[in-house]
Amino acid sequence: MGIFPPCSSTDMLGKLLETVCGKNRDKPIEIENGERPKIKGTVVLMKKNILDVKDVGASILDRLHELFHRGVSIQLVSADQIDPENGRGKLGKAAILEKWNATLTSVSATDVKFDVNFEWDESMGAPGALIVRNHHHSQFYLKTVTLDDVPGHGQLHFVCNSWVYPQHRYKYNRVFFANKTYLPSNTPEALRPYREEELDNLRGNGTGMLKEWDRVYDYAYYNDLGNPNGGPEHERPVLGGSKQYPYPRRGRTGRAPTKKDPTTESRLRLLDLSIYVPRDEKFSHVKFADFIAYAVKSVGQVLLPEVASVFDKTFNEFDSFQDVLDLYEGGIKLPSRAMDKLKHCISWELLKELVRSDGEGMMKFPVPSVIKEDKTAWRTDEEFGREMLAGVNPVIIRSLQEFPPTSKLDPIVYGNQTSTIGREHIEKNMNGQTVDDALRQSKLFILDHHDALMPYLKRINTTTTKTYASRTILLLQDDGTLKPLAIELSLPHPQGDKHGAQSEVFTPAEHGTEGSVWQLAKAYVAVNDSGYHQLISHWLYTHAVIEPFIIATNRHLSALHPMYKLLQPHFRDTMNINALARHTLINAGGVLEMTVFPSKFALEMSSAVYKNWVFPEQALPADLLKRGIAVPDSTKPHGLKLLIEDYPFAVDGLEIWSAIEEWVREYCSFYYHNDGMVQGDSELQSWWTELRNVGHGDLKDEPWWPQMQTRDELVQACTIIIWIASALHAAVNFGQYPYAGYLPNRPTVSRRFMPEPGTPEYAELASNPDLAFLKTITAQFQTLLGVSLIEILSRHSSDEIYLGQRDNPEWTSDTIPRDAFTRFGAKLVEIENHILARNTDKKYKNRTGPVKMPYTLLIPNSSDYSKVGGLTGKGIPNSISI
Repeated sequence: MGIFPPCSSTDMLGKLLETVCGKNRDKPIEIENGERPKIKGTVVLMKKNILDVKDVGASILDRLHELFHRGVSIQLVSADQIDPENGRGKLGKAAILEKWNATLTSVSATDVKFDVNFEWDESMGAPGALIVRNHHHSQFYLKTVTLDDVPGHGQLHFVCNSWVYPQHRYKYNRVFFANKTYLPSNTPEALRPYREEELDNLRGNGTGMLKEWDRVYDYAYYNDLGNPNGGPEHERPVLGGSKQYPYPRRGRTGRAPTKKDPTTESRLRLLDLSIYVPRDEKFSHVKFADFIAYAVKSVGQVLLPEVASVFDKTFNEFDSFQDVLDLYEGGIKLPSRAMDKLKHCISWELLKELVRSDGEGMMKFPVPSVIKEDKTAWRTDEEFGREMLAGVNPVIIRSLQEFPPTSKLDPIVYGNQTSTIGREHIEKNMNGQTVDDALRQSKLFILDHHDALMPYLKRINTTTTKTYASRTILLLQDDGTLKPLAIELSLPHPQGDKHGAQSEVFTPAEHGTEGSVWQLAKAYVAVNDSGYHQLISHWLYTHAVIEPFIIATNRHLSALHPMYKLLQPHFRDTMNINALARHTLINAGGVLEMTVFPSKFALEMSSAVYKNWVFPEQALPADLLKRGIAVPDSTKPHGLKLLIEDYPFAVDGLEIWSAIEEWVREYCSFYYHNDGMVQGDSELQSWWTELRNVGHGDLKDEPWWPQMQTRDELVQACTIIIWIASALHAAVNFGQYPYAGYLPNRPTVSRRFMPEPGTPEYAELASNPDLAFLKTITAQFQTLLGVSLIEILSRHSSDEIYLGQRDNPEWTSDTIPRDAFTRFGAKLVEIENHILARNTDKKYKNRTGPVKMPYTLLIPNSSDYSKVGGLTGKGIPNSISI
């Protein structure tokens, strides 16, 4: 418990008193005893965690401030009565939080309740806002304020959820509104100035370096990934603001530019995690502690020399698949000198997390689900195809509409990029069907990474990476499974890009050297898919594209606005995790560049893909139609007929999508009775205009942007935002460790090309195919680092808030939207039961597959893990929270 520390020095006490009572201090808050009746209030807050206090005197100072009546004050603001002197809501008399010094504070981050009593003036009418002033030395997290028995109004709730810093840190008052919702035109005149000024404060002035107590939401380019001062190898192009490198905007920090390149923002030290995001966007104490405990494992610079020293046979290589399995069954053991060094580098608490229960095993990972039941089933062709429908990246496969597959790359620049896969390659394995028959019956599908990678392959392959651009053709069989028919691996033509691609086609084989070659061909496809998944499906299409929505929402939609209340829960922690990603993961030389094959070209490649991003196509039905996976069918519940009936991601996803859409439509219809109300909503219109013209400004002239003139457009836009931030991110994130925690199943790098007959590598493939496979894919240290990373990214926090949940039941006072939200939650429970039933139905072979791993990534929530967190492989958080 937090106890008032003893003062052993009168000098120290004198200095503290001088700090409190100095010449420049504010006047004490005067609380007079009047005859007016009192309104009792309850304030729930979290004091600054004692263990986090950088200034050892902070807690002492707060208590001394209390002794001199400089505590935490709250004033009620009328929603009905205007003060004629300033045109604002009439203010009540300031009241202070009571018994601060008498309240013991836990050393852990826990909520504390305080009483506050307000003098009641009947002429004020209903309180609509609060002004909170913190006259303490340190900040606190204000959760809620509840007023009991307000005459004529009953109980009133103020859901605050904000860090309040000492008053001198602000040039304005901290204002919190009651949980009543207003469109801008319906806002009581008494509250209108507070509403408008609060948005002005959140927008800031666009200049200067932002500090931790600032609450400013502003935009910047991705100009903080490189470090030109470190030399050419650390330089990276600025993403965003140009036709060459378009990108969504990120949150501005205002850090100074580098000395060498004024267009590049300077970077913080590697272990300095104080990168600016608005304070209320930072992780909670609980989550930050969890995050740090696991993130330390991915700091490879500390572990590399010591881990490398224990490799027994070949430096940085796995010698057998058993070596890989030892990561989960035994761990890598460090010599005592390595342990001693680690004790000096990190805290004991973090060391205990690294060194598992036996105190010796280093890097002993949980067993990934893909090998939990069967250690070899991942190598089957059926599992290879199944993971395109139910794996960690189930959003790429599409219907093959023409044969042979063609390319959209500019033939003037890249020559003929049409596939060399011929009918003779695939018809022999098509169960008696012809290509024409299969095309007509929509039975052929393709996993195509050719066009995305080909423009970058020449540069990528100048690094330690040696990889291809791949196309994989598959047949949908009568039992619903996908059968791979051929894999094409392509390289840029050695005589120049304009000469087209140099390609080779591989077909299935089970035995001998041919079978080993086929296993390698599948590995190259998995490498392509792993890189595309991390850079595009995961990072770009969820994390990066959502951040501008978060910034625009806070800049233009008041906390009183119904759309703010709808969307805000789906933005929790996203700016923080994105900032940390820019700092340590996607930056020059960061973990992603070290572990995924595009290396230093990774983010540049994602910029090229962003050119083709279309917001309306992020809706799941639109995405399935675009990929040819579904066709319109009005007789179906979702208006679509899936061409692959047993497509777990799509089947589960459509149910989730429809539930979100129904909830959003009910919610929006309560506040917007017609299209004119959408058009007349000034905050909504400025939100959408800035989102399009600034947040995604590099695509602002695209014709596909909704015009935000109708209620249907509003419903569709909000449904897409919520879908991306919740279910889509869950589908492409939380399966990472279950599927890719075993790197041979999802290698991220290939280090040598397919061996040619007559070479020593080919002879090795014939004599020791497993060793040849392991020498081709991700190296040992990259595996350790990569698995550490995805273990962190795949964990649910213990304080996660899932789809259909809110952190406070009083999030709005409007009963009809609250009832609709209750129905939404009940619908998600129904969907969970549907998913569980499908997973046990043996006719759906793609639900579990040869690895006997049920598809659970889109299970919305479940009481068996929702308060525990960890590597559950299921659950849809409200937001992109990791």
